[in-house]
Amino acid sequence: MFHELTDDPGGTSPAAIEAAYVSALEAVLDEHDIGTAAAETGIERSALSALLDGELPELTLEDAAELLALREDAPDAGTIVALSRDALLMGMTTAVLDVEAVESEIGGELEAREIQSKVEGRYPMTLSEFALLFHHIERRK
Repeated sequence: MFHELTDDPGGTSPAAIEAAYVSALEAVLDEHDIGTAAAETGIERSALSALLDGELPELTLEDAAELLALREDAPDAGTIVALSRDALLMGMTTAVLDVEAVESEIGGELEAREIQSKVEGRYPMTLSEFALLFHHIERRK
């Protein structure tokens, strides 16, 4: 689902993708008050307040999916995470990229082993890291 929130992820920047994520999560908070969202997701109120202020707090992909799943038309959080990770894997396949190439092309912000573990779901990935990887992979497709 996060992979669907921007029209041209490869033609923009990771920061612009993050801004789209903030807008989508803010819209959820417009429908649900912070107290309810915090109780239903386990996300700290301070992080939810930061979203309402237009900032992207340090949220994992799973946390952000829990929040996005509060929308009535959204699938459950597990499905959102799986679809988002699949978008990275399929994008890497389409772009013929391996984790070493991604590592070198994103300036070493993440190591190849980290990228692989995060994309496969064996290690937590922040929403900012998702935006960085998603942008890079889409740019190369």
